[in-house]
Amino acid sequence: MSDLKDQRVVVTGGAGFLGRQVCRRLETMPVKEVCVPRSSEFDLTHADDVSRLFDRAKPDVVIHLAADVGGIGANRVHPGRFFYANMAMGLHLIEASRRNNIKKFVQIGTVCSYPKFCPTPFQESTLWDGYPEETNAPYGVAKRALGVMLEAYHREYGLNGLLLIPVNLYGPGDHFDLQTSHVIPALIRKFCEACEQGLNEVTCWGSGQVSREFLYVEDAAEAIVRASDSLNTSEPVNLGTGREIRIVDLAVMIAHLCGFSGRIGWDTTQPDGQPRRQLDTSRAEKLFAWRAETTLEEGLRQTISWWRQQSTTYSSAITTG
Repeated sequence: MSDLKDQRVVVTGGAGFLGRQVCRRLETMPVKEVCVPRSSEFDLTHADDVSRLFDRAKPDVVIHLAADVGGIGANRVHPGRFFYANMAMGLHLIEASRRNNIKKFVQIGTVCSYPKFCPTPFQESTLWDGYPEETNAPYGVAKRALGVMLEAYHREYGLNGLLLIPVNLYGPGDHFDLQTSHVIPALIRKFCEACEQGLNEVTCWGSGQVSREFLYVEDAAEAIVRASDSLNTSEPVNLGTGREIRIVDLAVMIAHLCGFSGRIGWDTTQPDGQPRRQLDTSRAEKLFAWRAETTLEEGLRQTISWWRQQSTTYSSAITTG
């Protein structure tokens, strides 16, 4: 049975990095309509705008991808905004879904919700076993609370809500601003620019000794659409590859793929964030037969190629403009 067949689907954040990939996959499904609300018309942190969206789109299914999010630097600068915006958007959307009796609400969570010192691989049952890493805590706690709201609404009102928890995403179309981006796009940009400028040293944030897990954006989109179509559970579900890598090893890998052969330095005055990240993804495989297919090396090659094409196009436009 398909839960998306002949349904009107609202995808918040559908014009974003992950959202574009999700919408492309939905276009191959037998859905009735896909609606992507734009922030210029609907401020989802306002209840009235959310009500207006539901009145216009009349959704059967909501896939909530929209988020205020960034890397460690952005989280340090905007902890209040990240908590409020993410909490408010989810709060109003879930309540509107209850009032409108929608068939399914899909909430995208975050690995930042897990405790700072969580045994690896992270299992969904340990989500509440401690406080998140302090830098990302406002964002992580907001997303964690929305999972509780979904479970409570399921018990009291019968709302069919999913909580999917992806690890750090990367891929073509990512955000490459050095002040606000996540680690992979920041490293790719630094090493590519070092090659272009003939630099013999690149300095990276932190000690490099912490570990992370990364999921290619197309694999994440496939998981989200497949879960939206077939999964019905109030339990959180991890989305990842199960492969953990130290940041220092990631930097060496990206430097090699970019063609950078100089020295890699580390600015230990900058925070590392959570010590380790690796997810147990067995629940996703068991419940809806999903497993990530793209290796880290191949995903990085695709991302580097995309960034070089984009940066070349951007530089040419400035030169000829």
